[in-house]
Amino acid sequence: MRRRGGAGLRVLNLGGETVDTKSATGKLILTIFAGFAQFEREMMLERQREGIAKAKAENRYMGRRPSARLKADEAVKLFKAGRTVTQIAGALGIGRGSVYRALETCGIKQPASAASGSVKVPISDQLG
Repeated sequence: MRRRGGAGLRVLNLGGETVDTKSATGKLILTIFAGFAQFEREMMLERQREGIAKAKAENRYMGRRPSARLKADEAVKLFKAGRTVTQIAGALGIGRGSVYRALETCGIKQPASAASGSVKVPISDQLG
């Protein structure tokens, strides 16, 4: 019965030694390196979890402040006053998507042509 060889890795210079992963010694070296990599990754995650827990205990781990949500009421007022979504976004310093979300939360729906900011004209009307 014949086995397929598969791919192998040959490190030409590893501290003066050549390592070939097709040999038993090369497989051992590669396995040891993989173990070290996994160990280091787990240590890093453990340190990260400890840092997050410490920050939460000191009330410093809160994530990003909800800037657009704080301005939602103002966005709705401006829209009811007749301003466009683009004008509202520029005035409040938030994205248009945030303005649409604020309007949708209040039950205000935009027609498709107004939502895109432009009126779409069929191609047949443009041609002739």
